[in-house]
Amino acid sequence: MHIGSKIKSLRLKKGLTQEELGERTDLTKGYISQLERELTSPSIETLFSLLEVLGTTPKEFFDEPKKNMKVVYSPADQTTYVNDELKYSIRWLVPRSNENEMEPIHITFLENGEFKQFEPSLAETFIYVLSGKVEIELGNRTFTAVKGDSVYYEASDHHRISNASDGPTELLLVATESYL
Repeated sequence: MHIGSKIKSLRLKKGLTQEELGERTDLTKGYISQLERELTSPSIETLFSLLEVLGTTPKEFFDEPKKNMKVVYSPADQTTYVNDELKYSIRWLVPRSNENEMEPIHITFLENGEFKQFEPSLAETFIYVLSGKVEIELGNRTFTAVKGDSVYYEASDHHRISNASDGPTELLLVATESYL
């Protein structure tokens, strides 16, 4: 692993000069330069200080980038779950998406279909209504969205999604902090 080049890359992404990074970490511009050219190695304390200023954690810094990550997923890669009792089906569009920062799913509600009530979480949720009409309960507030509408909310209160149409409703939902 090339620590210096990774530090340089993070510094450039943050738009900092070597001098600015040095000032924020009580290091000299010369030391930052030597570090980035792999001429010296930082102590653990110095490395942690640099990473904090650069907005990353040691785990993120040392994790290897995902190489050969698949980009296009066909229907054969997707997983579907059907809940006959609550009258909905959910299709995970990206395998293992709950391990990613975003979890995209496709939901189809039959008439009177609804998702279970979810507990508050740190998640942010985006919904695009493909067809029909959906009702979103957020705490004690209720919102309705129809085909073509977009919905965005922080899931910091109890929430539920249900079909508000006389027929089926389809939507695309993308959540962070997977809770589905």
